[in-house]
Amino acid sequence: MGKLRPKEGRGALWTGRGTPPGAGRGLYLLSCPSSSPSGILSLASGAAHCNPTPAFAFGAPSLRRGREPSERRAPAPRGPSATSLRRPSKVRRPTMPPPPPLLLLTVLVVAAARPGCEFERNPAATCMDLQLRTCSDAAYNHTTFPNLLQHRSWEVVEASSEYILLSVLHQLLEGQCNPDLRLLGCAVLAPRCEGGWVRRPCRHICEGLREVCQPAFDAIDMAWPYFLDCHRYFTREDEGCYDPLEKLRGGLEADEALPSGLPPTFIRFSHHSYAQMVRVLRRTASRCAHVARTYSIGRSFDGRELLVIEFSSRPGQHELMEPEVKLIGNIHGNEVAGREMLIYLAQYLCSEYLLGNPRIQRLLNTTRIHLLPSMNPDGYEVAAAEGAGYNGWTSGRQNAQNLDLNRNFPDLTSEYYRLAETRGARSDHIPIPQHYWWGKVAPETKAIMKWMQTIPFVLSASLHGGDLVVSYPFDFSQHPQEEKMFSPTPDEKMFKLLSRAYADVHPMMMDRSENRCGGNFLKRGSIINGADWYSFTGGMSDFNYLHTNCFEITVELGCVKFPPEEALYTLWQHNKESLLNFVETVHRGIKGVVTDKFGKPVKNARISVKGIRHDITTAPDGDYWRLLPPGIHIVIAQAPGYAKVIKKVIIPTRMKRAGRVDFILQPLGLGSKNFFHGLRRTGPHDPLGGASSLGEATEPDPLRARRQPSADGSKPWWWSYFTSLSTHRPRWLLKY
Repeated sequence: MGKLRPKEGRGALWTGRGTPPGAGRGLYLLSCPSSSPSGILSLASGAAHCNPTPAFAFGAPSLRRGREPSERRAPAPRGPSATSLRRPSKVRRPTMPPPPPLLLLTVLVVAAARPGCEFERNPAATCMDLQLRTCSDAAYNHTTFPNLLQHRSWEVVEASSEYILLSVLHQLLEGQCNPDLRLLGCAVLAPRCEGGWVRRPCRHICEGLREVCQPAFDAIDMAWPYFLDCHRYFTREDEGCYDPLEKLRGGLEADEALPSGLPPTFIRFSHHSYAQMVRVLRRTASRCAHVARTYSIGRSFDGRELLVIEFSSRPGQHELMEPEVKLIGNIHGNEVAGREMLIYLAQYLCSEYLLGNPRIQRLLNTTRIHLLPSMNPDGYEVAAAEGAGYNGWTSGRQNAQNLDLNRNFPDLTSEYYRLAETRGARSDHIPIPQHYWWGKVAPETKAIMKWMQTIPFVLSASLHGGDLVVSYPFDFSQHPQEEKMFSPTPDEKMFKLLSRAYADVHPMMMDRSENRCGGNFLKRGSIINGADWYSFTGGMSDFNYLHTNCFEITVELGCVKFPPEEALYTLWQHNKESLLNFVETVHRGIKGVVTDKFGKPVKNARISVKGIRHDITTAPDGDYWRLLPPGIHIVIAQAPGYAKVIKKVIIPTRMKRAGRVDFILQPLGLGSKNFFHGLRRTGPHDPLGGASSLGEATEPDPLRARRQPSADGSKPWWWSYFTSLSTHRPRWLLKY
């Protein structure tokens, strides 16, 4: 806290942080309480207020410390006249009359009456329209100058390296933390101004973002920007701060009351805007807080949260041997039926659980279910603007970058076909090729991939629109020139079983009329191999199967991509049982735990099935789930440094609960080289989180190696970009 110290013949000297308003104009100042450490209480026009503008000495506005790196400094004088041996002459400071006792007493009374300073109320501040293009989507429309970095005009701000950084952050961080960090920086470069008040952003928002986004800066060897210092330029909630990200939430915190007289189990069968969808999901999670929660896996290109609602007996926790299932809708923005089905499913699961439905209670107590109603909320907004019945076949299909998200995943299927021809080579858990990251990767795609690496998903479905059929991998033909070619996975039998679990209880898919929507698939039982339908690369289902343990199918819910509102209830009735039946199939096959002889779980142990060239791996707790069709199977568990264990497993035809098969691995003798062939495969580092999907040590990332500073002190790869655009060299971005 600063102090007001009287000086003989000089008025008062401010010794705290912040510039006294009216410095040099004879204004008497008093320090703010400790709750506002950077503020000062002043008396101007008869009103006491806080002002934390940077400066130091009262009566000497030109003597300022702590200039930021972007400020222009006057060049130091050179030559004989600038010798350091000359004794500095005494500078006479302007004198000020001592404060009138009555005026000073008034200030003291006002300070005592106000235990905390409100944030800066500066009647001298002139609010003006916010004109920075990079900050055009901020939550406010007016700002003022000088800003918190002492930039005094639009021209100075736009020429600053701080502003240039904000404009390219999205590209530098490959879509991460966008637009959150940009809006946070805008709150500093163009502070919010309301009726002569200048308000600072909230410190806890800054701290939360730094915790999440710091790894993204570390990945490109860039220091955290000084102007996003959470303690210097941000303030606490009790000091009148505001949330600079409030516009991103779009009023999502506010609840939407149901019409009077309706029970809480009521489901409104209508289309949901983004804000309505988020409110429904959060309200549902609040009603069933003991078995549900919402969380975000990232943001879309335009900054909308990719919100997931989870149902589990212990929300937020992976439980031993409890399988994980995900259902994803709206990957194509104009295919909206899946989005609505998952919103309805979330409400249905919550309501039926509370009503004591034994089937739903058993499902939620034994399964962890994740619902992502909208993977492409930006595309949905484009499609919804046209509305049901007017939407074209492709309008809104892509994301805001004009990318088809179901063509944006790494092409691992081509690599699989190459490996399949090599005897003994592993063709599962294929790492992401490094060249993939040099292309255009949507933030939505990256969020899904990171999500998949974080949670050991076993089963998944992607809900689409445009036809009425269930398709399964592979979606990419074994011969790329063939547009339609049956291209099965090693788990062809299991994928057929999963697809039929959905189609066989869907009344329209089982309709025997060939004239209906999807009638051309009737003879196939309304299921089809994806590549046999039409071949494409970069699909999400193939990536799930080849990169992780997860088996994913694609469900086409109907021939109308954006159905009218009156058709939604019928769609729900057709798909409700299919969705539940599909999720329940995650309990088919076997499950168990792999441990060593001391009972310690063995992570990333391989579970192989003779005759099926596709292994799955154990989760960090040593548990695994292997989806298998009925029959006799030879199952093998193995891990580096341990002897393999082989067991014979019989799965009855009518068995609907996974059988438990545990493995205890014995260590190999010293010096033994009996490691199974093909396991010790290394792959390049990828930006999703470090190790490969195998969980083993990987080779150094050549890109990362190039980004590391060399011994001769060379700068990171992005340094030349900033120095070419601005006269100010932003050395505050350098870590070394």
